[in-house]
Amino acid sequence: MNTSEGHTLPAEAGSAPPGPAGPVAKDAGRAGARRRPDVHNLSLLGVLAALVLVGVLTKPEQFLSVQNLQLVLTQASVIGVVTVGVTFVIIGGGIDLSVGAMVALATVWATTLATQQFGLGGILLCALCVGLGCGLVNGLLVSFGGLVPFIATLAMLASARGLALQISEGRTQVVSVEPVLALGRRDAYLLGIPPIVLVFAVVTVVGWLVLNRTTFGRRTVAVGGNPEAARLAGIDVRRQRLLLYLLSGLCCGIAAFLLIVLTGSGQNTNGNLYELDAIAAAIIGGTLLSGGRGTITGSVLGVLVFTLITNLFALNNLETAVQQIAKGAIIVAAVLVQKGRTS
Repeated sequence: MNTSEGHTLPAEAGSAPPGPAGPVAKDAGRAGARRRPDVHNLSLLGVLAALVLVGVLTKPEQFLSVQNLQLVLTQASVIGVVTVGVTFVIIGGGIDLSVGAMVALATVWATTLATQQFGLGGILLCALCVGLGCGLVNGLLVSFGGLVPFIATLAMLASARGLALQISEGRTQVVSVEPVLALGRRDAYLLGIPPIVLVFAVVTVVGWLVLNRTTFGRRTVAVGGNPEAARLAGIDVRRQRLLLYLLSGLCCGIAAFLLIVLTGSGQNTNGNLYELDAIAAAIIGGTLLSGGRGTITGSVLGVLVFTLITNLFALNNLETAVQQIAKGAIIVAAVLVQKGRTS
């Protein structure tokens, strides 16, 4: 069975019996598993290059300006952190429709007057705890409650949105903590790079290492590829799925704090459609919706593709409706390509 970025699983029941050609076939399968993500990522880099070329040809001065490039990276950072967590969940055979609502709830809860009294540390800790708490509920419902991930996370989506609305009473909660606001100013940029982008880079690197260099990553791929085979191999499938939803919640908490820094406020409308953007970016990056295969690198490239498309449409004053149609077409094309490769 093919897995994420070079991982392979033990042969399943019904596979070819061992023989002289067995080791050769196994080595070829491993080599193919390593090459496929690389080819896919190279194709995504080609798409990014094409989008950059479009920007250079249509709006060269605006597109290539330092301010616009910083804007693109900043916009990609918040949804990018969410996408890293969603990628793990999908590779593990699940789905998380509640990430946008969790981000909204975390931003609202972390920006209440009571929380702001504890300063930057209080806001950050609150956002992380809210994300982890929501992830824990999702994980318990899916792993030990027996709910289908779609239903469990859909319920969390509705509940978290409702609670965010109740806490904020539909108002924008302005942040008055100076250290938090300072992180969003240009004075805090390191070598011209916003702190938000640096956090995104760290999350991406850590996510890549966890998926490709740890037992947790190998278990995630195994559970997503074949839960029964993983169970027979001694993996606690329910515990692994619980940890995956906790990881997704943690990423939502981090993204919520980044959004607070970026906007200087908390709103119940934050994170709108983040779940669709994150899942779409993961699919574009080569993550299989059925689980068992995916890459952090591909997901990040998928985020950059969508962010560049949004930026190009804004620079060229094109309608939002056309932008959504373009995104939908890209998603359909990516799924069709995946289906062809899988078959």
